Amino acid sequence: MAELPMSTHLFARLLSRVHAVCGALIEEGALPAGIDLSRIVVEPPKDASHGDMATNAAMVLAKDAKAKPRDLADKIADKLSAEELIDQVAIAGPGFINLTLKPAVWAEALRAVLDAGTGYGRSTIGGGEKVNVEYVSANPTGPMHVGHCRGAVFGDALANLLDTAGFAVTREYYINDAGAQVDVLARSAFLRYREALGEAIGEIPEGLYPGDYLKPVGEALKAEHGAALKELPEARWLPTVRAKAIAMMMEAIKGDLAALNITHEVFFSERSLIEGGHNRVAETIEFLRAKGDVYQGRLPPPKGAPVEDYEDREQTLFRATAYGDDVDRPLLKSDGSYTYFASDIAYHKVKFDAGFANMVDVWGADHGGYIKRMQAAIQAVTAGKGALDVKIVQLVRLLRNGEPVKMSKRAGDFVTLREVVDEVGSDAVRFMMLFRKNDAVLDFDLAKVIEQSKDNPVFYVQYGHARGHSIFRNAREVVPDLPEDSKERAAMLRQAPLERLNDPAELELLKRLALYPRIVEAAAQAHEPHRIAFYLNELASEFHALWTHGRDLPHLRFIINNDAEITRARLAMVQGVVSVLASGLAILGVTAPDEMR
Repeated sequence: MAELPMSTHLFARLLSRVHAVCGALIEEGALPAGIDLSRIVVEPPKDASHGDMATNAAMVLAKDAKAKPRDLADKIADKLSAEELIDQVAIAGPGFINLTLKPAVWAEALRAVLDAGTGYGRSTIGGGEKVNVEYVSANPTGPMHVGHCRGAVFGDALANLLDTAGFAVTREYYINDAGAQVDVLARSAFLRYREALGEAIGEIPEGLYPGDYLKPVGEALKAEHGAALKELPEARWLPTVRAKAIAMMMEAIKGDLAALNITHEVFFSERSLIEGGHNRVAETIEFLRAKGDVYQGRLPPPKGAPVEDYEDREQTLFRATAYGDDVDRPLLKSDGSYTYFASDIAYHKVKFDAGFANMVDVWGADHGGYIKRMQAAIQAVTAGKGALDVKIVQLVRLLRNGEPVKMSKRAGDFVTLREVVDEVGSDAVRFMMLFRKNDAVLDFDLAKVIEQSKDNPVFYVQYGHARGHSIFRNAREVVPDLPEDSKERAAMLRQAPLERLNDPAELELLKRLALYPRIVEAAAQAHEPHRIAFYLNELASEFHALWTHGRDLPHLRFIINNDAEITRARLAMVQGVVSVLASGLAILGVTAPDEMR
């Protein structure tokens, strides 16, 4: 049998019991020895009326067992019915097994939340495996715009999520400081340098960066070099100006990221691949050539749409088609310089050689056509031992009350990330950038994301956390010894008679809390942090709805003045909600306020 990851949450416990039942059937000869149990899942049924959990065990094992799914389901269900956690077992359709758990299970699940606090949901499924998440990697040619913002938030939340799931995560930024665009940056900065020296530069020429953000670079160059650079030919001043401009742009980018509470452990320079006496790009090409994956050849003319890097000449090509790509890919340009692709292969080989067999790249919407060639290259340079998952982050449409937002004067042709964060705050930006799947276009309305209403998810979720703390403050009249410290409060409340939480709405809330660790694991395995945002919104919605029920039905209020015991039990439930909301918000990089101001 496949070994289960170490995990103690309720769904993992039920999965282990299903595995144990299948193990018993193997011993009895009803299932063949060595049968693969890894495809078995235990998950919530699509229809809640069918029970608390469902398993596909009979469906996925029937073929190997040479049995009808329904007949195998009968055998599995018969043994599961004897399990202490399970109240009822029912077979549905062609062989799905639905499970209804005993009511006491949910009280124990709440105690598990109270014991773990904000650590509830942490998992060991990553097993400490190293994973490199490369995100943002905006060209250092200007301030970050709102499109970069989405990739930055997504990558950072994904890194947090993988860390929570037990992976050893390195957050990396790849500085594109070796291409033609940084020479354009240098020429643009040199123009601002001349302006700082008192020249009238007139309108910014076509092809240079027009934004005012390069004026400080010009001033810095003047302060450092006086008028000396002006007397030099371009070949002499360009490296100096380029280095200064890149350094200042990267400082600005790091400042923009800091405004979103984003930091990277590694900033990797593309230029370092070929400078410093160690040309890793050349080494990588020769490594692939020795394997037979690089050859001299001529590509056929592209059929249909033009290919951006096609040249009708004999050239150095990577045999990408041997690894699933559509065409072989050039590694050298006609002037002998490396293609971006060649540098990217070398860069990812550096990652793999550093121990990162598991790599995630977060790219913008315009890079989708680049995925197949990079995954082909990863297969080649790692001998199939490395994996690259590319997450495409789609465009952001910036609106204000439904109308498109005008461009920034400072940036020249876009709205900067800092302008958005300064207007609506980091929390609203981060949550709403994650409240839609990364590969779907996102409408970000500056007016709506700061509304204090249930239609604004970030407010609704944060208000859920604050409401919980408001309940604790109000409860001290009935439970005067209720600690202010969350750990002490949880330790006290776990002794409450949690079995009294038996109203259907209360049980649904407990079930939602019990689901959280499985959501974390599934989101981490799929590289989809938006699942956490969706879950938190659902949890907050159920919590607010239960609070509203108490206003309409006094016996369901969280605080019952003449019944301290049910009050303690409901406070335990509130503590569970507060802990899970805080945990999920931390993954998203959003604060969990005790009060809404």
